[in-house]
Amino acid sequence: MKYKILLILLILINGCSSHGNYSHKNKLFMAKGFAYIYTEEDYLNKVINKKFDNNIYQVSQNSLRTGSLIKIINLKSNESITLKNSKRTNYPDFYKILITKPVAEKLKLSSSSPLVEIVEVKRNKSFIAKKTKIYKEEEKIHSNAPVESVKIDNISKEKRNSKKKSNERFTILIAEFYSKESALILKRRITQELTNFNSKKLFIKSNNANKTTLLSGPYNSINLMKNDYIELKKFGFEDLDLNIYE
Repeated sequence: MKYKILLILLILINGCSSHGNYSHKNKLFMAKGFAYIYTEEDYLNKVINKKFDNNIYQVSQNSLRTGSLIKIINLKSNESITLKNSKRTNYPDFYKILITKPVAEKLKLSSSSPLVEIVEVKRNKSFIAKKTKIYKEEEKIHSNAPVESVKIDNISKEKRNSKKKSNERFTILIAEFYSKESALILKRRITQELTNFNSKKLFIKSNNANKTTLLSGPYNSINLMKNDYIELKKFGFEDLDLNIYE
């Protein structure tokens, strides 16, 4: 694909900084985007091909091996939890990770926009104590908090929050560069070749770290963002991060 050839040239000439995947075998995985909150109906309707236990903490991330440690952070509240990658499954490609409802509850995630950052964690001695605590909490949830009670609690919270209109807006992070010219070249290429994409959504932003970012947005609707995300993936981008628009 032409885009992939262009991107390789840009990396060699200008040094595009990577995000959302491995740039080196020793670099830890990181990504930002929406979590897919598992339901039993997903499994019954074959949206998900593996069954999860919605009474306990379970997660699935397809870019990491089973058993890998993952720190999941609520980008809105900074709540976090570290868990093992339970198993791999085929959740929809737009999402960065699949989580069960107890994980969503623990992180205090909004069901309408569960935006998270996921970071691979190295196994070390400091994690052992945390792991013990997590497993104890998991057992407590399994024995004392059946799904029915969690659902009732969620409904009451959603009713209270539904009265408030969300002003949240999101962006798709396409690529980061050390050169503004590189970002402009890629923007022009997307505009010329991706005819189904609204090029007016593309914009360039620079930060204090001398990095220039090519983004798309902002989006008020997750569905609109999802459509553009899919178009960009078809164009050749292997991974894309999602952020809150600021």
